[in-house]
Amino acid sequence: MVKFLKQNKAVILLQGRFAGHKAVIVKNFDDGTRDRPYGHCLVAGIAKYPSKVIRKDSAKKQAKKSRVKAFIKLVNYNHIMPTRYTLDVDLKDVVTVDSLAAADKKKTTCKEIKSRFEERFKTGKNRWFFSKLRF
Repeated sequence: MVKFLKQNKAVILLQGRFAGHKAVIVKNFDDGTRDRPYGHCLVAGIAKYPSKVIRKDSAKKQAKKSRVKAFIKLVNYNHIMPTRYTLDVDLKDVVTVDSLAAADKKKTTCKEIKSRFEERFKTGKNRWFFSKLRF
């Protein structure tokens, strides 16, 4: 079988707190681990999407509307839907499995992901990834 769930692939989460939210695969575990004996992956996603910015907004308001809130999570392959999009944001050096272990590590990792996502959003690339899923 062809492995199509690769690193930097944009996915949509189907179950849990972040169901319907977009995320990007950071690391794959196709054969599982001892704790999770099934195929799963580490994803970094958007918990709160940026709002629509209009021309008459002040610079302060534009900055506020351009904010993103991020999350990291280990997700079973059955609970994600792959998309045709890829996101070329380098998160591998920031996000690791040990960053999920402690709450303070997770918080600092989420802040770093947030800054990288906001940088990418401000460049105007990958617009689909930063728009809310409408269904």
